[in-house]
Amino acid sequence: MRLVVIAVGRLKQGPERELAERYRERFDDIGRKLGFRGLEIHEIPESRARDTETRIAEEAAAISAATPPKSILVALDERGDSIDSQGFARHLARWRDDQVADTIFIIGGADGLSPELRRMARLRMAFGSATWPHQMVRVMLLEQVYRAATILAGHPYHRA
Repeated sequence: MRLVVIAVGRLKQGPERELAERYRERFDDIGRKLGFRGLEIHEIPESRARDTETRIAEEAAAISAATPPKSILVALDERGDSIDSQGFARHLARWRDDQVADTIFIIGGADGLSPELRRMARLRMAFGSATWPHQMVRVMLLEQVYRAATILAGHPYHRA
């Protein structure tokens, strides 16, 4: 199963990008041994439309265009469920074992995700009830993906 993060906005050079890349590389090292075909990141430009509704619609269209058919969508959404690391690992393992080709994690822009994308998502995840900058959400997601792989591999990184 291939994992893809589709994020509105770009991580500029700096500590957030370095940390995100570190977790992506760590996942690639362990993930291939577990039946994952890699972890890709696609950045979607932020819409420059004047009104919120149009920005959300334009960003949703770009996300949809980058999403392969029959993918499992996971929406990162502040109104989503708070899932512990073990539960998240179980989701990934089940989808992998069900031979899902692509699991797509979507991170919206500053205005959030369209209601349609949220409805299409098989899982809606939140990292607590706080609002997080999109750069931090990406880093936290990549860390959790890496952590899920270590849980599935029985690696001591996760000590719960």
